[in-house]
Amino acid sequence: MNDKAATPRRSPKLHTPSSLGAKATADIAGALNALLADFFALYMKTKNFHWHVSGPHFRDYHLLLDEHADQLYATTDPIAERVRKLGGTTLHSIGHITRLQRVSDNDAEFVTPLDMLAELREDNAQLVDRMRETHSVCEEHGDVATASLLEIWIDEAERRAWFLFETTRSGETPGR
Repeated sequence: MNDKAATPRRSPKLHTPSSLGAKATADIAGALNALLADFFALYMKTKNFHWHVSGPHFRDYHLLLDEHADQLYATTDPIAERVRKLGGTTLHSIGHITRLQRVSDNDAEFVTPLDMLAELREDNAQLVDRMRETHSVCEEHGDVATASLLEIWIDEAERRAWFLFETTRSGETPGR
């Protein structure tokens, strides 16, 4: 197929009806797309650490990080589908993710296991904060369905942060 023949097929914009209105759709879709980029970035960082963890606790950390990565990845499709249900469009490419992500990459050749876990703990805690901000946007526009989903994802991220916190504690000093 040549470009001339394909052009009419690319022209129509996606249109999904929503009772929330254009401003609500734009606000919520924008917030969800930023979260989606963060989920993909955190998934990749978690898999990176999963692949490169080493040391005496290798098996435990390797399995924990794999579980966390699976949970992060499993959330990406529901986020993107929610954007589409609202009438928005979602991420198109790795480049799009890169432009929106707020989770910092870690390209270091070597990271100690405890530093990996601490970094992921902070990333998950920041993700919780961003999801709460998005929840507020949903409440502002009366989008109870997205707010409800966010509540589940917030709980999951808090659990990941909690596990990472407990895993990095020395076990000798309460609260550290």
